[in-house]
Amino acid sequence: MNQTKATPLLDRIETPLDLRALPPADLRQVADELRQETIDAVSVTGGHLGAGLGVVELTVALHYIFDTPRDRLIWDVGHQAYPHKILTGRRSRIRTLRQAGGLSGFTKRSESEYDPFGAAHSSTSISAGLGMAVARDLSGGKNNVIAVIGDGAMSAGMAYEAMNNAGHLHSRLVVILNDNDMSIAPPTGAMSAYLARLVSSHTYRSIRETAKQLARRLPKFFYDKAKRTEEFGRGYWMGGTLFEELGFYYVGPIDGHNLDHLLPILKNVRDNSTGPVLVHVVTKKGKGYPPAEASADKYHGVNTFDVVTGTQAKARANAPAYTKVFADSLIAEATRDDRIVAITAAMPSGTGLDHFGKAFPARTFDVGIAEQHAVTFAAGLATEGYKPFCAIYSTFLQRGYDQVVHDVAIQNLPVRFAMDRAGLVGADGPTHAGSFDLAYLTCLPNMVVMAAADEAELVHMVATAARFDSGPIALRYPRGEGVGVDMPERGIPLEIGKGRIVRQGTRVALLSLGTRLAEALKAAEDLAARGLSTTVADARFAKPLDRDLLRELAANHEVLVTIEEGSSGGFGALVLQTLADDGALDRGGLKVRMMVLPDVWLDQDKPERMYAKAGLDAKGIVHKVLETLGRGEEVERGMIA
Repeated sequence: MNQTKATPLLDRIETPLDLRALPPADLRQVADELRQETIDAVSVTGGHLGAGLGVVELTVALHYIFDTPRDRLIWDVGHQAYPHKILTGRRSRIRTLRQAGGLSGFTKRSESEYDPFGAAHSSTSISAGLGMAVARDLSGGKNNVIAVIGDGAMSAGMAYEAMNNAGHLHSRLVVILNDNDMSIAPPTGAMSAYLARLVSSHTYRSIRETAKQLARRLPKFFYDKAKRTEEFGRGYWMGGTLFEELGFYYVGPIDGHNLDHLLPILKNVRDNSTGPVLVHVVTKKGKGYPPAEASADKYHGVNTFDVVTGTQAKARANAPAYTKVFADSLIAEATRDDRIVAITAAMPSGTGLDHFGKAFPARTFDVGIAEQHAVTFAAGLATEGYKPFCAIYSTFLQRGYDQVVHDVAIQNLPVRFAMDRAGLVGADGPTHAGSFDLAYLTCLPNMVVMAAADEAELVHMVATAARFDSGPIALRYPRGEGVGVDMPERGIPLEIGKGRIVRQGTRVALLSLGTRLAEALKAAEDLAARGLSTTVADARFAKPLDRDLLRELAANHEVLVTIEEGSSGGFGALVLQTLADDGALDRGGLKVRMMVLPDVWLDQDKPERMYAKAGLDAKGIVHKVLETLGRGEEVERGMIA
């Protein structure tokens, strides 16, 4: 083997400037080394693997052809950007991915100048890229803007809204469609690559423009015919008619793993584009790592794993995961009620609906990355007497909020919202935290909002939602395992708006909503040891509130603390308003405090550490109570265990 080839080239690359100093013949070796480095890094940290492996060659080609960071390179979602991070000065920190104080698992503006736009929710890249392109035009700039978007993300309406606007504005913008799953492309062999290279060339586009100028001198009928004939010819041989109709010049499809195809086509696009261009690149998720290629989900998200075998580490399960409990409970309810249907927005495994789909394939609907459509689709089903369960992560339901308001709540339709990943989620960081649903749902008239304190409560809440037909209802639950309680054989519907007391005391009342209940019980033990008899109550419902329970807690305790896994403006705010309206705050003697997530973005870490940082663990609860009672010196002296 040639000695130069054997020398690790990746060691010589700190930034894309170093990459661009290499001859094209070396790029294959760079790609191979980059793929191996990505595999090794993710084996240590866990995270998104398959998507990154699929774009290794594309990443190398883009940074080689374009002048990043002057040229803006935007990765849609960002879970495929690990190779990009390695090439852009972050290789030395790549094994801190998704760890406390480490690199984000997504692109992040504050992390690097090579990340011009932060992303973690999909389908935003074309809109952001168009904004950057228009800003460049207004400023008289000449740089390129490139948005890389996957075929899955193209299922979202926002992508087409952006493309429609881009076609209208005709700003110079390059969109790379990374087609790794939908197989929407015709074969990507040598002829396809030749045609893509031809139509992206300056010669072809010059001839095409000249022909257009000549055709414009013809009567309009003949001009329109000539234009359609040329577009039909390219569309017939190469596809892309839809994108052409939206105003994009279509190039492709091309093999996204063949650098000999990628480099000249990207160069042509860079040098010859005058308006929006879409380059259709076909890739394979998990490319170059056999365990990932053989996996059904192409190793989309993985735990730490053994590089040789691909075997992923599995945490020892002490209790069933909330997602599985939800899925099993919904299957049980659907077995008894054939009107129950389930909807997911491209997250069947993440929400557990893949299991529901196996049991009831005709009653399971994956609508793609289209949360707005998912919500209104569920509303339509509800109008016809069906019982839709719309299972969407809390953070993703934000994308369909107007539909929740306008199409569900105003019409008082009985759509059931199952919000997984409520609260803090750990390694995915602030973009995926379910921080705001309590605030944005409890403000809606007629909305019922429940939060499960443990896995058994979740079973009962699924049963409650299944039988509730009076309007919209939502249930929230976190990522990860339950707390290990005894599980009921069958879910029993809860009385709407009624909480429960799980520990009786006399001086301090802790009113918890959701899975902070276990920490509240630990705090009660600590407080009792300090001579502070403590009641612990599980609200169960953020809306409607249990007014009788609130009156009892307010009347019989000196301190009342509400605890929730959400932002300000949610459960605690409703409790305080209710107590004020009831006059409980006028009587004096009652001290009320609200514990919510802090008004900052909490970066990724282990969930338990994040909650400790937020002050929402047992220690933080004890601290809040002692501080409220004027016993803060105990905190200062370090007397909290």
